Amino acid sequence: MTIARIRALAIVGVLFVAALVLVTVSIVKDKQTSAQGASCPKDAVRVDTYLADSENIQLNVYNATDRPGLANQIAQELKQRKFKVDPDKANNDPLGKPVEGVAVLRYGPKMVGAAWVVRSYFLNEAVREFDPSRQDQTIDVVLGPSFQKLATETEQRLALASVGRAIPPKGTCDIRQA
Repeated sequence: MTIARIRALAIVGVLFVAALVLVTVSIVKDKQTSAQGASCPKDAVRVDTYLADSENIQLNVYNATDRPGLANQIAQELKQRKFKVDPDKANNDPLGKPVEGVAVLRYGPKMVGAAWVVRSYFLNEAVREFDPSRQDQTIDVVLGPSFQKLATETEQRLALASVGRAIPPKGTCDIRQA
């Protein structure tokens, strides 16, 4: 064996040992393997931030404008986009609260991620109203006076991509990280 070969094998051996040490240190110091939700306060409300598909989202559509039949029309459009909507229930807002802007989304802890998806159909301009005591798996969509139309599929995807993952409301913890 020549000196050049011995030197090459020594360099390869040193690189192999260095790589082995680097991998071992990376695995030992990896913080992603520990539970991220472990730091959640015990009194925090657990929420689901999973971005559900429209087929798995139940909506109630309400009208808070002076345009008659708007809730029914939008309920039909949302149903065509594969949301679970009962157009027979589409009516005026049962709470009767005044709505400013495009829309208001009312939801509970189980629907945080789903509300994130629905909001993208309003180009992220819908106001979110989180109710920690609400236990059903529906989202109330209350159409406001500034509402014009739903976003197209392309606009919706761009709007959702621009905001990224769902952010848990203040005082809550994501169940998927607990």
